[in-house]
Amino acid sequence: MLKTLALVIGSLFLMTTTTSAADLDPANTINLQLKDGTVVIKLMPDIAPNHVARIKELTKKGFYDGIVWHRVIDGFMAQTGDPTGTGMGGSDLPDLKAEFNDYNFGRGAIGAARSQSPDSANSQWFICFDDCSFLNGQYTVWGQVVSGMEFVDKIKRGEPPTDPDKIIKMQIAADAK
Repeated sequence: MLKTLALVIGSLFLMTTTTSAADLDPANTINLQLKDGTVVIKLMPDIAPNHVARIKELTKKGFYDGIVWHRVIDGFMAQTGDPTGTGMGGSDLPDLKAEFNDYNFGRGAIGAARSQSPDSANSQWFICFDDCSFLNGQYTVWGQVVSGMEFVDKIKRGEPPTDPDKIIKMQIAADAK
């Protein structure tokens, strides 16, 4: 009960605080270009160092550019990161061990998608549209949308969506030209 109360209070605190671009570490910030605008993502290497390192590695290679949002469920989340667009693929890198943490899967939280095995995350990930705290302790949170959630809200829905939206470009802010 106390843990649940702490998570709720923490989520409310996060929703009432603002993070400006000036407050972010460019080496741990992702600019995600979607059809409707740019989403700014704060990476969390302090709670999921291996997942953040993987996302950064794949981002620097341009892996995510042009990949579709293959599973988008209204009121839940938008999932991407599969180069096949089917939800069954990943990168050629080995799977990652889970890095479960106490961060709440609230609106804008970003987590590593995986199969039934907790240690099967690879390149796929999702952004929560709404509170998804039922995922807490079962999936690895590695980032948080700090601006542009209104653009995430416009991603076409479906499992898979008809004519799915794509990531136009995903770039680490420190690498922006």
